[in-house]
Amino acid sequence: MSVPQLAGTPVIILKEGSSRSRGRDALHANIMAAQIVAETVRSSLGPKGMDKMLVDSLGDLTITSDGRTILDEMDIQHPAAKIMVEVAKAQDDMVGDGTTTAVVIAGELLRKAEDLLDQSVHPTIIIKGYRQAAETVLKILDDIAIPIERSDEELMEAVAKTSLYSKIVSGERKLFAKIAVQAIKQIAEKEDGKVNVDIDYVQIQKKEGESLGETTLLNGLIIGKEAASTGICPTCVGNVCEIGSTSKSVKDAKIALINRALEIKKTEFDAKIQISDPTKMKLFMDKEHNMLRDMVQKILDAGANVVFCQKGIDDLAQHFLDSHGVYTVHNMKEKDMEKLSRATGAKL
Repeated sequence: MSVPQLAGTPVIILKEGSSRSRGRDALHANIMAAQIVAETVRSSLGPKGMDKMLVDSLGDLTITSDGRTILDEMDIQHPAAKIMVEVAKAQDDMVGDGTTTAVVIAGELLRKAEDLLDQSVHPTIIIKGYRQAAETVLKILDDIAIPIERSDEELMEAVAKTSLYSKIVSGERKLFAKIAVQAIKQIAEKEDGKVNVDIDYVQIQKKEGESLGETTLLNGLIIGKEAASTGICPTCVGNVCEIGSTSKSVKDAKIALINRALEIKKTEFDAKIQISDPTKMKLFMDKEHNMLRDMVQKILDAGANVVFCQKGIDDLAQHFLDSHGVYTVHNMKEKDMEKLSRATGAKL
């Protein structure tokens, strides 16, 4: 009995409901999918751009004209269309504005490419032409660019306001533009004749209860943690504070950043201690107390009056720190500790 041979023909297994296209059909299908995405956001472009009303699978409603938000809320499955979403994300991450413009231009470039494909122009030639055009455009932009001095705050605020027109904060764009310029000027550093700006130095904290117009710029670092200190005054050691107030600020702070626990180290396995003599029990407790006291004494010897601890602080150690008027915060996030280290120059 002879067995039929497939003669090297590949066997392709597809999921139910899926289809496979090749060659020109695949090219046109991909271009069409990307163009549909571009057409969706096109009408939201510019000062007369219209808002989009988006409803997700849970029924939550979003109304916006921001291209990045629109594309994030859309449930896109087509691979080529997803690339358009990636274009918007890259633009937003690098520049913070122009997402709709980037997607619309990409869609238009694809439409022109489709016309060339219909004229039997090979895709590699089209790609080469677009790359050459991009190099030319970059040169032209360099030639027509206007240099901005750091002292020209009015021009910088005008640039910032332009990017805020399509955002939720557009009603307070003047205030936010001023805050943005001031924040960037605070963190700008000059190295080798060039001004470098690390956006990670700017921290945005959102708190409910106030209007957009109440937004302020703070020259410092905000840590969203409550202090572990009980607020005992240094002059009332061992006694109830007669004033009855708790200290909310520390002047001339000397900050210690600790990335381990101020606690008695526990064993890696379960341990059981049997004590029959009450005096030995006291010795055992005293030993723990002394270990914690030594930890606190090292902090005091270093001259620190503020302690940020990444992990926990034992209640007894907390008592010792409070009695010496040391302001403490524990269970800090690792990122917050790194920000504190960078802001204060303290070593973890």
